[in-house]
Amino acid sequence: MVSWSGLRLCRQWQCFRGRRSMAAVVSGNKSSTQVRKRLKKEVEEMKTRFPGFRPGLVVLQVGDREDSNLYISVKLKAAAEIGINANHLRLPKSATEDEVLRSIMVVNENPAIHGLIVQLPLDSVNRIDTEKVTNAVAPEKDVDGLTSINAGKLARGDLGNCFIPCTPNGCMELIRQTGVSVAGKKAVVIGRSKIVGAPMHDLLLWNHATVTTCHSKTVDLAAEVSMADILVVGAGKAEMVKGEWVKQGAVVIDCGINHIPDSTKSNGKRVVGDVHYASARERAGFITPVPGGVGPMTVAMLMQNTVQSAKRFLQMHQGGKWNISYTKLNLQTPVPSICCTTLIIWLEVGLLSDEVEMYGKTKAKVQLSVIKRLEGHSDGKYVVVTGITPTPLGEGKSTTTVGLVQAMGAHLNLNAFACVRQPSQGPTFGIKGGAAGGGYSQVIPMEEFNLHLTGDIHAITAANNLVAAAIDARVFHEATQSDKALFSRLVPLSGGQRKFSPIQLNRLKRLGIEKVDPNTLTEEEVTRFVRLDIDPESITWQRVMDTNDRFLRKLTIGQSSTEKGFTRTTQFDISVASEIMAVLALTSSLEDMRSRLARMVVATSRSGKPITTEDLGVSGALTVLMRDAIKPNLMQTLEGTPVFVHAGPFANIAHGNSSILADKIALKLVGPDGFVVTEAGFGADIGMEKFFNIKCRYSGLRPHVVVLVATVRALKMHGGGPTVTAGLTLPKEYTEENLELLEKGCCNLRKQVQNAMAFGVPVVVAVNAFKTDTDAELDLVCRLAKSAGAFDAVHCSHWAKGGAGAVALGQAVQKAAEAPSDFKFLYDVELPIVDKIRIIAQKIYGADDVELLPEAQHKVELYTKQGFGNLPICMAKTHLSLSHDSEKKGVPTGFILPIRDIRASVGAGFLYPLVGTMSTMPGLPTRPCFYDIDLDPETEQVDGLF
Repeated sequence: MVSWSGLRLCRQWQCFRGRRSMAAVVSGNKSSTQVRKRLKKEVEEMKTRFPGFRPGLVVLQVGDREDSNLYISVKLKAAAEIGINANHLRLPKSATEDEVLRSIMVVNENPAIHGLIVQLPLDSVNRIDTEKVTNAVAPEKDVDGLTSINAGKLARGDLGNCFIPCTPNGCMELIRQTGVSVAGKKAVVIGRSKIVGAPMHDLLLWNHATVTTCHSKTVDLAAEVSMADILVVGAGKAEMVKGEWVKQGAVVIDCGINHIPDSTKSNGKRVVGDVHYASARERAGFITPVPGGVGPMTVAMLMQNTVQSAKRFLQMHQGGKWNISYTKLNLQTPVPSICCTTLIIWLEVGLLSDEVEMYGKTKAKVQLSVIKRLEGHSDGKYVVVTGITPTPLGEGKSTTTVGLVQAMGAHLNLNAFACVRQPSQGPTFGIKGGAAGGGYSQVIPMEEFNLHLTGDIHAITAANNLVAAAIDARVFHEATQSDKALFSRLVPLSGGQRKFSPIQLNRLKRLGIEKVDPNTLTEEEVTRFVRLDIDPESITWQRVMDTNDRFLRKLTIGQSSTEKGFTRTTQFDISVASEIMAVLALTSSLEDMRSRLARMVVATSRSGKPITTEDLGVSGALTVLMRDAIKPNLMQTLEGTPVFVHAGPFANIAHGNSSILADKIALKLVGPDGFVVTEAGFGADIGMEKFFNIKCRYSGLRPHVVVLVATVRALKMHGGGPTVTAGLTLPKEYTEENLELLEKGCCNLRKQVQNAMAFGVPVVVAVNAFKTDTDAELDLVCRLAKSAGAFDAVHCSHWAKGGAGAVALGQAVQKAAEAPSDFKFLYDVELPIVDKIRIIAQKIYGADDVELLPEAQHKVELYTKQGFGNLPICMAKTHLSLSHDSEKKGVPTGFILPIRDIRASVGAGFLYPLVGTMSTMPGLPTRPCFYDIDLDPETEQVDGLF
């Protein structure tokens, strides 16, 4: 491969008696300087638009030839001048082909590198297949233009969609500088190498020259040369083309670089080209010198290709319009059971291969490194989907979320991303079923979504129960051992020495003990170090499992004789109620998650001090268990729009929203004109309130639109309709038109619209239509929603029609996102705990006041004393009523909200009052969903899951 540096184009004319006596010398220096200045300006513009971004180039060299080192240093210097981040990667001459290929693969997968050139030795120790190595370079990073894909594109004329080899590209630039038009000219190329001759032929041909390629076997080479208007020589033979062969006035481009003996030179040799320069100059119109002609332009074109590659990278990954082939639905009535083996899409939405970890064919995890890469990109529009107070059957928020993004993506041609929670297996096998959406608006494969997914909830369960085991084990060991014995076991001898672990050193610092040598601790310091002195009655951390099991709501542990009578009463919560789930949903990075996990308070010491997982020494292990769970899960909808499925806290007993990380990544990927639609659990009084006051407070994100989902059947229930029971036939009030009952129930819709508007964000009401709803009923709900203050209200049929059934909703959301908004939180976190609870109860639920029972009052005093009084509030309340009584529908008034207890999720960052008899472990109904779930052993298809 020919490589040069230097670059300048200089036209020299010598005139004698009004006639040109010698060819103009086409030099590379001036031209290359102009190219470098232009490229430097382009790189500076990139860095301004995308702070922290720089084009990246790697030169992979095998061996250590002196001439190669010289050429490489020239390239690295040119790159540095322009602002390209260039690196020289060296492999020894003894490197094997596999080692070279592995090095290429690493560079291919590095998104910070946009160009890669490989220089192999002529005399490698191990046999290396040059063609195989060349084609191992990713075509989009092949700035040498030598892979078969780039060569093929050049051969068929796709000049704007490939990288042109640097020397031929430099030759064309020099020809252009002469002012001679290539079109229609007779061009002769001598040499047919893949680096110069062959691509030069193609380049001239597609610039409309008539091209002849000559070589060592060409008969009467002089005759061919004599007909050339443009002559490009790259044969690698010193002065093989004689001056008298050259056509009068021709353009001569000499790519040769040869050494011949010359006793007048200090090194005994001089450099000449493939053309006899002196004699050819007498006949040619333009000629390039050697050295200093083509060589400098070769380096300039390498830099140009690298910058072009970086531009293409930014264009592909800056959040522009996605190029997704959306799935066309074949709508059927009734909607059939739908299965899917479709590969998920990730490249189309701007993710890179090294940012995606595939889990089978239909789901993947996304690396958090994408956040750093996209940090300079603008966010898209942020939409939260919530609902009116629901029936026990649910009103279709998940279905609406999916239908909306399908409408925006597949039908309105917008970048649209859904961010939803991972469902708990408790409801999946209990009463509600899964949460993938339904009908033609669902996340697929639904079975993968609703069951284990990638194991995040299992990781949370394991981490949570490790903490529980650590608590009880510590209480037991402290009760049965002396200080000395505890210290000997906590800081064991190893190799005759005791050494604190890093987490133990952290504990010492918190205790104010600035020592690192275990042998220097005083007896008093040893006691303080080894004794957490947990009050068993103060333990708030429960064991969890992801199954609805009412018989685990209260139990006694420690009854085995090996526990020596140390029993206590405790309970199980459902896994998604674990604080670790809330930490996952609210964290912003791996470092932040480690910090939050360490801050989790599990109990109080007998002296009233909070005990954390860091005190227990388990926080580092928790981070290890959660290291994969922190990565959002990527799936897709039936129509091919992307979905992040990440975190799954309940909204009635936790904060009920998917992860901040998923939302932030999605907002960058959709770009400023795109939309991210996330779902808040249950009604607006539950999930939406926590979305605003907790999630948005920690994320710093500000939503553009609230989509409030309502159904005719739920509103009729709020109007006084009979009780709805899962699994039983709906009473006729819900399947027959009843405008009076419906209008009466719209009081709940009005209240929830007002709740959403209290945060200063436009509200669009989506009336999720069922087949028994009449047009008059749907129109009535839309009219009353608008009169309540909604920006717009539309009815949707996305369950039956997919995205096509939610196009009107998508258009309404688009318009609402452009409307003025004035987002604000409901309360100041610095207010006293009771005041914050009261504000939520009165402004959102409509309560007259709150009543703190003795345990709750004690916790208010305790948490205030411990410094947790400035945390936001996460109410644990029934989702079936605005009040604490699930039987009170519509808009209850005149009630006092009872606060039974308050717990602290310090790591997650909130306090959660328990309202009324709210349980954190659901139970199974008489006929759970699992009666209908089975597996076909022949097809391996899951039946009965919904």
